[in-house]
Amino acid sequence: MRLDKYLKNSRIIKRRTIAKEACEGGRVSINGKVAKPSVEVEVGDIIEIRFGDKTLKAEITNIAEHVTKDSSKEMFVIID
Repeated sequence: MRLDKYLKNSRIIKRRTIAKEACEGGRVSINGKVAKPSVEVEVGDIIEIRFGDKTLKAEITNIAEHVTKDSSKEMFVIID
């Protein structure tokens, strides 16, 4: 699955266009490398997103095309 679509489906970022802009702006990295929105994500990848002065670090645990609001929380685990 594409990174921008994963961020939207997992509800880490609300809209796919905003996820795409964050990736293009260099604020999203996968496994320590800056990622483009078209990068394919896999289970076990570590995503880092910079929101202003805060950073969210999460590990991908599940990838699904169609997700309900409740099951979207099972798609990643937040790492400190």
